[in-house]
Amino acid sequence: MGFNDILKSMFGNKADRDMKELLPVVKKVNAEWEKIKGLSHDDLRKVSADLKAKIHAHVKSEEDEIAALKAKVENEKPSIEEREEIYNRIDKLEEQIDKKLEDILNEILPVAFAVIKDTARRFTENKEIVVKATDFDRDLAVSKDFVEIDGGTEITWDMVHYDVQLIGGSVLHQGKIAEMATGEGKTLVATLPVFLNALTGRGVHVVTVNDYLAKRDSEWMGPLYMFHGLS
Repeated sequence: MGFNDILKSMFGNKADRDMKELLPVVKKVNAEWEKIKGLSHDDLRKVSADLKAKIHAHVKSEEDEIAALKAKVENEKPSIEEREEIYNRIDKLEEQIDKKLEDILNEILPVAFAVIKDTARRFTENKEIVVKATDFDRDLAVSKDFVEIDGGTEITWDMVHYDVQLIGGSVLHQGKIAEMATGEGKTLVATLPVFLNALTGRGVHVVTVNDYLAKRDSEWMGPLYMFHGLS
């Protein structure tokens, strides 16, 4: 037996170790999914709104201080030395925000993934989703033909996240590469970390290989995000 074989027998290979780490996350997501399956459509949207509010509250003190510092620069016209101190402080606050956002997103990941999974389930099981219209919905109705005020949201959907896609979404959120075979739902996988990180209000970029796929995937997956007030 070679040295690598000995190490593998003692510790397992990296894929096995990664899977052992990720399976508890999948279990948590599915546990949260069972809790929210019985909610009304409006209450499901409230869950995502509450997640946004929780994230905002988690970094509010730092964001308020940054806003005050920027206002000071704008209104008081401090000296170059004072401005340098202010911008150094802002940089430190942004670093603190990034760390706090990482912590809170990891905390809410199971609920956020469950929300998107159940949104996909509802789109699969219902030809039309009827919810209380928000201002965002009214704006959508102007430009999207699948949204009607007083008529619900008409959708055609036939995909729900399986465990392998929950694993892929967790891997992407960790900043790692998830390699998946054709037909394993890579496009659907991306909706999970995109939704989670978009809840911060700081924007998310999805990069794909050509303009056609970018447009197709935006139109295909867009209703999942729009349902929760994300453009």
